[in-house]
Order: sequence, then C-alpha cells, then structure tokens
Amino acid sequence: MKYIIDIIKRFIPKEVPKPVGRWRIENCNVQMNNKIDLSNEDHCGPCGQYVLEKIENEKRKKLIYKNEEIEIEKQQNK
Repeated sequence: MKYIIDIIKRFIPKEVPKPVGRWRIENCNVQMNNKIDLSNEDHCGPCGQYVLEKIENEKRKKLIYKNEEIEIEKQQNK
C-alpha cells in the first residue's frame, strides 16, 4: 500500500513556494540593490534621500532629451 501512495505522490505536483512580496529572495543584483535602497528608505524615515536622487535623475533625463531635441531642430533648420 505504501508503494502505491509513493507512486501517486510522485505524479501529484508539489506546491511551489509563493514569493512573499518584497521579502522574496532575489537572484538579480540590480533588483537586490533596489530592494535594499527601498528598505533603508522605509527604515530611516522621511529623510527622502532616495526620492531626491530619483528626482534629480529624472531632471537630468529631461534635460538631455530637451538638448537632443534642440540639436535635431538646429540640424533640420540648416
């Protein structure tokens, strides 16, 4: 009887552990570093350093994009 139960258990899929939100194990270093930054931001309180860095990065991206648009317009006007 035990033999039959063992055979049946082999064919029944085992339950896969579900990721638990932000606390799952990350295999990617970038995702892990982002998770660490967010965790530190949550823990340290409203210092806002992470948010300030993200805002600064967005400003740089917009400035670069705007400069590229200006260069394209200059080339088209020649």
